[in-house]
Amino acid sequence: YDLGNGIVRFSKAKMFHKKAKYKFIGKKHPKAPKPKKASVVVKPIGGEKNGGTRKVLLRRRKSFYPTQDKIRKISHHKTFSKHVRNIRPSLTIGTVCILLAGRHAGKRVILVGILPSGLLLVTGPFAFNSCPLRRIPQHYVIGTSTKVDLGDFKLPAHLDDAYFKKNKKSVKRSVKRKEGEDIFASKKEKYVPSEQRKSDQ
Repeated sequence: YDLGNGIVRFSKAKMFHKKAKYKFIGKKHPKAPKPKKASVVVKPIGGEKNGGTRKVLLRRRKSFYPTQDKIRKISHHKTFSKHVRNIRPSLTIGTVCILLAGRHAGKRVILVGILPSGLLLVTGPFAFNSCPLRRIPQHYVIGTSTKVDLGDFKLPAHLDDAYFKKNKKSVKRSVKRKEGEDIFASKKEKYVPSEQRKSDQ
């Protein structure tokens, strides 16, 4: 139908008739089965004493194979925490170790315990060389042949990985501001060890 200004539009019925879609309504054309291409040819084996046959591929197999297996993604995000921790046999409780990294690098410390996460719990002691109770990976430690007899010392149950985690509070909530101070200036709350931490040390 004509809309004026030279614009002509077809209705659905006209378009349906123009494309001759009415010819295909209700008709079903089953697909003709395609003949399968033979991938193998059987050839006789020549020779006086043979007389058998062999199968020969019509298409050669691909000559390139990947040298590496595809890396499979593991959906479990807690698998690392479930790993079995293997500690070096030289690192036993009471061993004097040398720290290789951190602010206390180069100091001699005493191995006090091995935590479930695989980290080593060491101490200076604090009164001797100012190294407090710290967790450290075994890769950053050298175990010496010197050992300290700790007697019947047992690591308290509350000294675990959760004990050493920092309290991650936002700076705005943790720091109380005085009147007249700039509210946008970021302040860090100074760490002060608790009485529990001091007694444990």
